[in-house]
Amino acid sequence: MENIDWGNLGFSYMKADYNLRCYYRDGKWEEMTLSQDEHIPMHIAATCLHYGQEAFEGLKAYRGVDGEIRLFRADENAKRLKSSADYLMMQAPSVDMFVDAVTKVVKANERFIPPYGTGASLYIRPLLIGTGAQVGVSPSDEYLFVIFVTPVGPYYKSGFNPMKVIVDRDHDRAAPLGTGHVKTGGNYVASLLSASWGHDMGYSSVIYLDAKEKRYIDECGAANFFGIKNGTYVTPKSHSVLPSITNLSLTQLAEDLGLTVERREVDLAELATFEEAGSCGTAAVISPIGSVYDPKEDITYSFGDSVGKVTTELYNRLCGIQYGEVEDTHNWVTIVK
Repeated sequence: MENIDWGNLGFSYMKADYNLRCYYRDGKWEEMTLSQDEHIPMHIAATCLHYGQEAFEGLKAYRGVDGEIRLFRADENAKRLKSSADYLMMQAPSVDMFVDAVTKVVKANERFIPPYGTGASLYIRPLLIGTGAQVGVSPSDEYLFVIFVTPVGPYYKSGFNPMKVIVDRDHDRAAPLGTGHVKTGGNYVASLLSASWGHDMGYSSVIYLDAKEKRYIDECGAANFFGIKNGTYVTPKSHSVLPSITNLSLTQLAEDLGLTVERREVDLAELATFEEAGSCGTAAVISPIGSVYDPKEDITYSFGDSVGKVTTELYNRLCGIQYGEVEDTHNWVTIVK
């Protein structure tokens, strides 16, 4: 791939060689197929189009320091997709089928995996959609599981540097007993207006508060929030928070560093007590937060102009495992042969 500038990739779509597809019809999954077609033929009454019956995942493949190709905790993505599908009354692939499909599509697109040292990776997007025709509001009887891949660079152009965040009280990402805990497109389209408002105000991301009391932190943009104080890693616990696999991993690495981990309600006012803060997810891994502005109270919570020591260590350890630079003591990595 001599025409790709690996070191200057953005976080956007680039056509690779193949995507993978598999239909669920007549009560069973059909054979997986690789396709070079970037389009999906679909009935105009498909449930994904009218009733939002869809779920997706995001993970990456990494070219390691030893040249090996690594997947990071793909089994956890499979479990989360099943959890999403169960809540949305969809048929999900099994964990083994999911991991096998991811492995197949990565191997088929191996030449698009960025070289080690470029800071880039191969983003993998599994998608599950209801394709059966329904006019009444009811679950589909047919589903399509598709995976495409694309090489990507950093999610934020500023890289691993503190970002400015603003609190948004005028929009909710998800209802308290709604779909916030599942990875479905409805949660993300609900965030577009808020994200646009935040960017127009000059901020990289927004803090969502709980929809009921507008008091507790839910998420930071499309990512989980965490804070560090007094040797403790604190992250919100809420039905409206997506269970991030990156956050799950960071909590374990925090314990490895000797930190106490607390998953609980986090009052917005508690930001004043944190020494460090950040958001985390597959796309950006960790996005350090330099400040949070609350326009209602006209208060800015600041965490410094440089990335904190604990946040830096967590980032380096997690990325080190993903790229084979740090020993994988928790067996999170799968080598693609």
